[in-house]
Amino acid sequence: MQRLLMLLLTVLAGVLPSAANAWWQPDWQYRKQITVDSTAQGMPLGGPAGRTPLLVRLHTGNFTFDGINEKGADIRFVAADDQTVLNHQLESFDPLLGMALVWVDVPEVADGQRQDIWMYYGNQKAPASANGQLSFDPNYTLVYHFDGAAGAPPRDTTAYSNHGQTPTAAMVDGVIGRAAQFTGAAPLMLPASPSLAIPAAGAFTFSAWVRADQPAGEQLIYARRDAGNALLIGINQGVPFVEVNGQRSQPGQPLTPAAWQHLAVTADGSQVHLYVNGRATASLAASLPPLGTTAALGGDVPMPPVSAATPATPAADATTPAETAPAPRPTYTPFVGAIDEVRLSKVARPAALIYADAASQGAESRLVAYGADEEQSGFGFGGLGFLLNAVPIDAWIIIGVLVLMMVQSWIIMFKKSRNVARVARANESFREAFATVGQRLELLADDKALATRVEHASLWRLYRVAINEIRTRRAQGADTTSISTATIEAIRASMDAVRTKENLALGSKLGSLSNAIAGGPYIGLLGTVLGIMVVFLGTAMAGDVNINAIAPGMAAALLATAMGLFVAIPALFGYNRLVSRNKEVSADMRVFVDEFVTRLAEVHGETQAQEAAHQQAVRAPAVSRPAVRDVQPASAEA
Repeated sequence: MQRLLMLLLTVLAGVLPSAANAWWQPDWQYRKQITVDSTAQGMPLGGPAGRTPLLVRLHTGNFTFDGINEKGADIRFVAADDQTVLNHQLESFDPLLGMALVWVDVPEVADGQRQDIWMYYGNQKAPASANGQLSFDPNYTLVYHFDGAAGAPPRDTTAYSNHGQTPTAAMVDGVIGRAAQFTGAAPLMLPASPSLAIPAAGAFTFSAWVRADQPAGEQLIYARRDAGNALLIGINQGVPFVEVNGQRSQPGQPLTPAAWQHLAVTADGSQVHLYVNGRATASLAASLPPLGTTAALGGDVPMPPVSAATPATPAADATTPAETAPAPRPTYTPFVGAIDEVRLSKVARPAALIYADAASQGAESRLVAYGADEEQSGFGFGGLGFLLNAVPIDAWIIIGVLVLMMVQSWIIMFKKSRNVARVARANESFREAFATVGQRLELLADDKALATRVEHASLWRLYRVAINEIRTRRAQGADTTSISTATIEAIRASMDAVRTKENLALGSKLGSLSNAIAGGPYIGLLGTVLGIMVVFLGTAMAGDVNINAIAPGMAAALLATAMGLFVAIPALFGYNRLVSRNKEVSADMRVFVDEFVTRLAEVHGETQAQEAAHQQAVRAPAVSRPAVRDVQPASAEA
């Protein structure tokens, strides 16, 4: 028993989480580990990304939304030093559906490193602190999440307040929350604010998620024109391009129709680079012209209105050149598709940051990994607690049933094991006493001390019923000094009846162990199937199908199957052990019955002569009865 307790303590020490080394503030009850992994095991960036607005996706696969404020006001992000608070913005937060999108301002994301940040929650009295103006560095001059209502102009997240000038026609599900739908009608106009102005040979970055539903023809995604200068970003037969004052980049990687892809353009004063899904696909040796007018998303900038002019008089001198009309503007096919997460910057963002945005914001991200939740008490949830928190309610019901089966089977195994051990010990004590009986078979029947000591022995009950049979016959006047074979068989039958009852008592409730062995894994499998269904549903609704998102929920669902095996395996070993012990006791009883009957026949059985005479006396009346019937007719005639 001591070894068993030591084993259990060792197992508990392995599964219980370690105490938290530090805690940011005691008012927050829980925290969750989030790892930014740019190593080879995570997502290498190829260079330092610098300050990065990191997208944190929370859903039922990696977070339970238990203990958190219903509006997410108590969420705080703290660096690994448990002191530096990171700015964040809640794009969406819905604990009922189990989904949240949070932007976190990470001061530095280096390449080939792992860094942890902690998401604290569980303080219902905490005021809201989410602020998009602080979550994006000041070099971002426009950020549209398209998280507003359909029919309203999009709101700029940054402090520059470069809100849309025209409303969005419709909203659809995007890569990150909601996205703007373009049906080929008027484009979305951006303001001509000073913060969006681009000086000559200035730096600039454009990035967005684009879904081209009908990529035929030439379509513009971003357009800006100013006094003959133009910066155009679009697709030509599905192939992205960037054009500066009529100079267009060479064709690169085409976009997949009707699929979300990340498109970005950077300009550093001498080179313009085009990125598709975070990878540079084309470049242009050009510098940007000065641009300070309005810009357009999803189409071209409308032509300026033509003012009425005084008709020109004929030139008196034929050598005077006539006024030339402006060159006609090319006509572009209206853009049909959707655009999400539009960002404009007044600096050229590094290629590593472009790649980080494209790889971490999409459906599959290895840059962000979600770890265990911890509790302020210091013991925390740990890995096991993280799994328990991720288990859905329907799987909890299955696990509850399995726990009841486990408790029942363990109680049965404990009681039956203790009972069969007690019977075996008592039988051994009775065997020692019965070995001294010899031919005095009734010697132990009246020994009260022995009866108390071997009261649990099944052999004692067999012995007592046999002695009671002998004494009952003696009390009824039978001569027990000479017992016939039939009487001995009757006593054996009485002992066999008691032996059968003893075997039934030994095997009672073993059927419950059989049910635990056969049914436990199937019930656990049912919980796993239900849990996986919930995980896939929540992941699909959240739009995040990477392994880091679904792995916690899958592991939690598999916990039901593991629980079923945890019920079945101990029950299997216990059942086999009990059946083996029961067979030993049953064999001992069978041997004792044969031994007692043999001794009874030896001590009280008839000799061969007595048995033959007894059988002849039994047959004599049967032989004499026909003679009497033969005499009757003669006497009748007389």
